[in-house]
Amino acid sequence: MKKVKYSIITIALLAVQTTVSAQSVNVKKAFQHAATQTQLMLTEVEKSANPAKPELISPRTIENGNLKLVATRDWTSGFFPGVLWYLDEYYKTDQWKSTAQKFTTYMEKEKTNGTTHDMGFKVFCSVGNAFRLTGNAHDKEVIIEAAKTLSTRFNPKTGVILSWDHSRDKWVNPVIIDNMMNLELLFEATKLTGDSSFYKIAVSHANTTMKNHFRPDFSSYHVVDYDPKTGEVLKKTTHQGYSNSSAWARGQAWGLYGYTMCYRYTKNPAYLKQAENIAKFIFNNPNMPKDLVPYWDFNAPQIPNEPRDASAAAVIASGLYELSKYSKQGGDYYKKANQILNSLSTAYIAPIGTAKGFILLHSTGSKPSNSEVDVPLNYADYYYLEALLRYKNYKTIN
Repeated sequence: MKKVKYSIITIALLAVQTTVSAQSVNVKKAFQHAATQTQLMLTEVEKSANPAKPELISPRTIENGNLKLVATRDWTSGFFPGVLWYLDEYYKTDQWKSTAQKFTTYMEKEKTNGTTHDMGFKVFCSVGNAFRLTGNAHDKEVIIEAAKTLSTRFNPKTGVILSWDHSRDKWVNPVIIDNMMNLELLFEATKLTGDSSFYKIAVSHANTTMKNHFRPDFSSYHVVDYDPKTGEVLKKTTHQGYSNSSAWARGQAWGLYGYTMCYRYTKNPAYLKQAENIAKFIFNNPNMPKDLVPYWDFNAPQIPNEPRDASAAAVIASGLYELSKYSKQGGDYYKKANQILNSLSTAYIAPIGTAKGFILLHSTGSKPSNSEVDVPLNYADYYYLEALLRYKNYKTIN
């Protein structure tokens, strides 16, 4: 009898296929809710527009009961265009496509803004999705230009991309775990151009971050400060977490998602193992709630009387769906992602007609700064819809 060899990915997919999950997700209902809320959001954006400040175009959160709009330079500005593209991807209507293109056009000028590492969040979540869904040649050029701009923040001495230009009183050369999410733009630029320099920068950043950002239990520091002349690590701290030694929930989510994505582009088994180890930390943590929507920090002192972070849960769920395709533990990851999506789509959604049109409630931006605590956030909505689409595609494939 002829022996059949299976790849790791094939085995993982078979594991998912044979996993019977009681946690099925009603994608149609979830998208109907998202579409209704986003129609409201579009109305609220028009109502909140300030002729004296025309640069404020993208809804970020609710602040003091009002919709907060931000300029394209804000790190969150690309998520609402991305939400619109995900609605277009699901519904495939001219209405969603034209609206998504309108808000994406605003983002194009960010391709040359070299003052921040957030190029992936801003440009790839907006223009990147536009190119993926339409194949427009102009969008391709914007992506490439943005990748060139992001590359200017790479320092060969440190081996990483500089995150922030601000707060020089606190850090010399700060690099945050969030930065892992911006590597997708670089990997994609190499695919689009054949220029390996983008790929090499992304790999260097991922490798250096894996070496310096993680503790023995695979929890992550938020901020690692480097000496830009020698590459020496100066200190390991936090900005949005509870303490320097704590596990800020969204930071763990960025790491899980980021290394899974890096494995997609490189097939480096070290990245797959890193993602699996981060997942192990997250789900073995005694402070992870039963509904798998984490508190804002796994070490927050007043758990269970601490705010949750639905945005972290959405990022984790989306990352898990991809990780389940690659890992031998895929069946378990798939089930956990379903649990998270069920929690978000039932207990964390905004009632129709409320929250200025945001989709999810109960996210936490920066608890230490008392900023955006227990509010809707546009990136929670973005990764929630991405997770729903990834789940839908699994259902289609399987």
